[in-house]
Amino acid sequence: MQDSTPQFKPYVAASSDLAEFTVKSILLGGIFGIIFGAANVYLALKAGLTVSASIPISVMAISLGRKLFKTTILENNIIQTTGSAGESIASGVAFTLPAFLFLSIGDGGKSVGADYFNYLTIFTLAAMGGVLGTLMMIPLRRSLIVKEHGNLPYPEGTACASVLIAGEKGGDFSKTAYQGLGFAIVYAVFQKIFNLIAAVPTWATKQTDKFFPSATVNGEITPEYLGVGYIIGPRIAGVLVAGGVLAWLGLIPLLASLVPGEAIATQLIKLGYMKDLATGGGDLGWNPVNKTFEDTASAIYYAYVRQIGAGAVAIGGLMTLLKSIPTIIRSFKESIGSLKDRQSGDGISRTERDLSFKVVIIGSVILVLLVLFMPQIPSSSLIGKLLIGVLVIVFGFFFVTVSSRIVGLIGSSSNPISGMTIATLMGTCLIFISIGWTGKVFEPMALVIGAIICIAAANAGATSQDLKTGFIIGATPKYQQIALFIGAVVSSVVIGATIKMLDTPTEAAMREGVMHTIGTKAFPAPQGTLMATLIRGLLSFNLDWQYVLVGAFLSITIELCGVNALSFAVGAYLPLSTTLPIFVGGAIKGLVDWKMKKENRHEDEELGKGSLFATGLVAGGAVAGVLIAFAQVLFEEQLKAVSWQDSLTAALGSGGYQLLGTLLFAFMGLVLYRIAMKRD
Repeated sequence: MQDSTPQFKPYVAASSDLAEFTVKSILLGGIFGIIFGAANVYLALKAGLTVSASIPISVMAISLGRKLFKTTILENNIIQTTGSAGESIASGVAFTLPAFLFLSIGDGGKSVGADYFNYLTIFTLAAMGGVLGTLMMIPLRRSLIVKEHGNLPYPEGTACASVLIAGEKGGDFSKTAYQGLGFAIVYAVFQKIFNLIAAVPTWATKQTDKFFPSATVNGEITPEYLGVGYIIGPRIAGVLVAGGVLAWLGLIPLLASLVPGEAIATQLIKLGYMKDLATGGGDLGWNPVNKTFEDTASAIYYAYVRQIGAGAVAIGGLMTLLKSIPTIIRSFKESIGSLKDRQSGDGISRTERDLSFKVVIIGSVILVLLVLFMPQIPSSSLIGKLLIGVLVIVFGFFFVTVSSRIVGLIGSSSNPISGMTIATLMGTCLIFISIGWTGKVFEPMALVIGAIICIAAANAGATSQDLKTGFIIGATPKYQQIALFIGAVVSSVVIGATIKMLDTPTEAAMREGVMHTIGTKAFPAPQGTLMATLIRGLLSFNLDWQYVLVGAFLSITIELCGVNALSFAVGAYLPLSTTLPIFVGGAIKGLVDWKMKKENRHEDEELGKGSLFATGLVAGGAVAGVLIAFAQVLFEEQLKAVSWQDSLTAALGSGGYQLLGTLLFAFMGLVLYRIAMKRD
């Protein structure tokens, strides 16, 4: 492999003595990490999606750091490096740790993992995974970031470097991003506090419809979904919504025609969504007398389609991983080879100075010891905890290498973290089964391994992008690596608090017997339920294989058609209400691209006005969502008093109220389009 190091000259020379690792840069980075970490927890629990925080943090570092605190470009890089750790750890935590609530039911009628879903355990696992992801990237930096600079673009890292350099030269990036952020916050306040904008406008046929029963078209019309769609573009957004169309306009109406209500209810009881056939009501509106549901479409979704989607996601993730095997092997060999020429920090340039490899060895040993002796790790024996520790280190180094290599090619937003976690869980469960560890008592142990690896792989992807940014602008790798450790621990403190706050039900929900908001319609935590389903089924030999296999072959069929099966499978697994507004954002991006092509213009994928405004929509919508969720727990009665929903419904009718919301969402889409098309 050609080493491009001698030919490349960073923006800041190695001999430069600019301020870099300073107290203000770490503090600002920590604050941004807390904000975007909390926002991504919210987004991941609601939609199973997260967005990269590196670019918006870079924009804010320029506008706030450089203008208010007189930071240098190297300090701004430390700000975004520290802050980005929060975003990646948040996604790993939100994708996996809620699964503690969905494991098998034990004594007392609650999940065997419910006692581990506490703040201290969440913080411990988040910090361990975050540190592991950064730790394993130390020996990989030279082989992946430096030696393959010409081969691995690391798109977000390169874009962040462009933002920082442009900001140093003088740019106007922050204005458009802040416009999006402000617009999203105002929209979210009108939607979620004053209820002027309908939350989920819906068109649905009745179960009694002779031709098309229980067909549903709906959309959760929020600014963050519109922004996510614009950022990921029409291709991925189209594949996502295609999975939802198949599920909600294909599979559900078909099953509604064929499966009687009592059979659906029996399946829901088996999965834990209903208590028994005699108890009516609930989220799905079961009527034990007529044996019908008020919401048949959602009942079928939870009973059957979600498991079909889980099988599709599992195989889609594994196929993505299999396609990466040549890349994985090559990267692994390069990484091992790079250990042979490691140097100490003495006598080498500032821009080549990494933390010592001793840090990796000592850090790995400390992680294993923490697993052995911390009571938050589920296992009653030292042998069990030792196995967890060893598997975490082995799987960790392997999947950190995989994650870094993949994001170098396709970016962090497309990193198949779910696939890697599924592979980890399957490997762990097979090891457990081979030594006779079966049954629900071992489910939390398997989840801990999968969760730490998921968090480590997610953080490794973000760490790689940060190190790429630093390589381009001329940062000191050692300072970046220290900043990443700090960011991982600081953001973990708040991520645990955020996830517990969002899980707290309102008083009205508690009166109805709801003990956890996570797992309800408010925060369905799609990845968490998928992980729990896999663990339960594998360790108890009780997986509903008929539905899982249907989903598996659905993914194989889509892949054979030349379409990314993982994106389609995620769309089939998520509600259509999530993927449809994302598709609208993607369609606007497609329209902008088409229009600009006609006018011989081009929007920069990361730094164009549309992309920056969309980034602001995502950040503003997600941050507002977190703050409003807190307010709904703390000020439930006061917020009811300022709601306009009842008055508007009385004046316009239910359909008119939903139409008003749809029109206001369309107005937001028009604003996004007009800003994207605006000439510089």
